[in-house]
Amino acid sequence: MTDDTNAAVLRGGIATGVGSWPGTDPREAAATVVGELGQLPHLVELPGRGVGADMVGRVSGLLVDMQFDSTTRGYRLAARPGAVARRAHDLLRTDLDALEEAWETGGFAGSGHPVKVQVAGPLSVAAEVELPGGHRVLTDSGALRDLSESLAEGIANHVAEVGKRLGAQVVLQIDEPDLTAVLNGTLKGVSVLNTVRAMPEPEALHILDIVAGSQSVPVLVHTCADRPALGFLRKSGAAAVGFDMAAVGTPDLDRIGELLDSGKHLVLGLVPTTAPAAPVTWRDIAEPGVRLMDRLGFPRRLLAERILVAPACGLAEAPLPWARRALSLAAETARAYAEEPESLTFE
Repeated sequence: MTDDTNAAVLRGGIATGVGSWPGTDPREAAATVVGELGQLPHLVELPGRGVGADMVGRVSGLLVDMQFDSTTRGYRLAARPGAVARRAHDLLRTDLDALEEAWETGGFAGSGHPVKVQVAGPLSVAAEVELPGGHRVLTDSGALRDLSESLAEGIANHVAEVGKRLGAQVVLQIDEPDLTAVLNGTLKGVSVLNTVRAMPEPEALHILDIVAGSQSVPVLVHTCADRPALGFLRKSGAAAVGFDMAAVGTPDLDRIGELLDSGKHLVLGLVPTTAPAAPVTWRDIAEPGVRLMDRLGFPRRLLAERILVAPACGLAEAPLPWARRALSLAAETARAYAEEPESLTFE
C-alpha cells in the first residue's frame, strides 16, 4: 500500500467508530453508524448476539481452512467446520447485508467512499483461542503461523467482498487488545505450571505483519490496552495506530511523538465508552487532543491532517442513547479539528 493510496483513504479531521455496538439489530446499527459517521462509517459488530458475534468468534467466519469450536472458556481450534463457524459466517453476512442497505440509503453506493472493517488481530486471537489440548495457540509457533496465514487470506477475501459490494474504498482495522499482555508475558497458562512466555518484539512484529502486510488497503492497528505498546506499533507496517487516550500517560508522550514523526495517522480514543457523571460537550472531548499537540510541540494543523477521532473503545456495553451520543461527539470534535484547530481555546 503506497503513501499516496493511504492519503486518498486515510485523512485527519474525521471521526470513526472502534467496532462494537449495543443491541442485536444490525439494520438499526448500520443506519446509525452510516448516519453519524458519514466520513468513515464502519461495519458494526454486535457481540450481544452471543457465540460467533464477538470479536474473536467472528474470526471463525473468515478463516480459510481453519475454524473454531466453543468451550466453557471461549473458543478452540476445531478439526472440521461446526456450528460456531457457520454461525459466525451467517452473522457476518447479515451484518454486511445491513450495511449495504444503509450504504445505498445514504447515497454512497458505487461512490468509492471509504468504509472501515474491523478484524481481531493474530496475536490477540492466538492469545484467546485454545489448541485442542487446552493451551493457547500463542504457545505453539506452528499453529500460530498457520492461524496468521489463514487469517491473512480470509481478511483479504473479506475486504475484497466489502469493497465490491459497496463500491467503496476499504480501511482495515486490526484489533489487538491483548498486544501489551503478549509482549509483557502476563497472559495466564492453563495452570500455574504452564506459563505463557513473553513474545519477543521481532517475533510479534513478524506475526502481525503476516496479516497486515498481506493486505492491499490501508491498515489501522487498534488497541484498547492500558499502556498501549506504541513503540512496538511504530515499527509495524500499519498506516495508522489507534488507542484510548485515557490509557496513556506522561511516559508515553515520546512514543506518540515518534508515531507522528514516522508519518502514521493516529486514531485518538477521546470519547468515553460510558456516559460521564456530568454532561459533556464536544469542547470537553476535543481538549485532550489539542493539548497533546501543544505539549508535543507539533503544529495544530496535524489535527486536521493526521488525527482521527473515535470513542475510547467499543460501545457494546454502553446504553444505546450514550452510544449514539458518543458518535455524535466524535463527529463534532473531528469537525472542529478539521475546520479551526488553531483557534481552539480552553479555559
